[in-house]
Amino acid sequence: MHAIILAGGKGVRLRPYTTRLPKPLVPIGDEFSILDIVLRQLAQQGFDTVTLAIGYLGDLIRSYVGDGSRWGMTIEYTTEDEPLGTIGPVLQILDTLPDYFLVMNGDVLTDLPYADLLAKHVTSSAPLTVATYKRQVKIDFGVLNTYQGQIIEFTEKPTLDYRVSMGVYGMSRQTLVDYPAGIPLGFDELVLDLLAKDRSPQEYDFGGYWLDIGRPDDYDRANAEFDGIRGHLLKGA
Repeated sequence: MHAIILAGGKGVRLRPYTTRLPKPLVPIGDEFSILDIVLRQLAQQGFDTVTLAIGYLGDLIRSYVGDGSRWGMTIEYTTEDEPLGTIGPVLQILDTLPDYFLVMNGDVLTDLPYADLLAKHVTSSAPLTVATYKRQVKIDFGVLNTYQGQIIEFTEKPTLDYRVSMGVYGMSRQTLVDYPAGIPLGFDELVLDLLAKDRSPQEYDFGGYWLDIGRPDDYDRANAEFDGIRGHLLKGA
């Protein structure tokens, strides 16, 4: 099984932590980086090859990870000279990839069963499988629905439920063959294009632990919670 980890972003929202470190290398707990945790999880679930898509401070990631032997995997690299979005780095190496593979952001802390997601994708006819998570957003205002100048409905400080992308995807090489390499392509653009072509992606509904380490508050929360969830995330590592 093969995984592509997107690790080329500048991590602007996580500054100042990412001023001198790429986001996947910021420490979680006393022993691990986010990337170390992800690689340990992938290895435990049977992934034997990984491609790291690097850019900003990519030499630090390459020096830290090396060839992947300490995780029992073979790790190779693809480099973005300019930002290519979520899917753009995949297009650069499409000819070298297996028919089905995992694509994931390098800044997610989760106990998602990656191997099961990929297996469900392989057995489906979907062009793309997206891991999704339920999020609730509390609105701190009274919400009005209006029609032709009249208030027709009122809800005081509602809580809205959404399903959001977790930044982990089961991907098929055939889905991407018509998109040109070297041109930025975002996940949003891919999904909208597939929907326009009546090729609906599949959902992988997940209800376990998930935290996107995108902002200082998220990062602080991850470190505060890590001792309590370490055994669950790392299965005794």
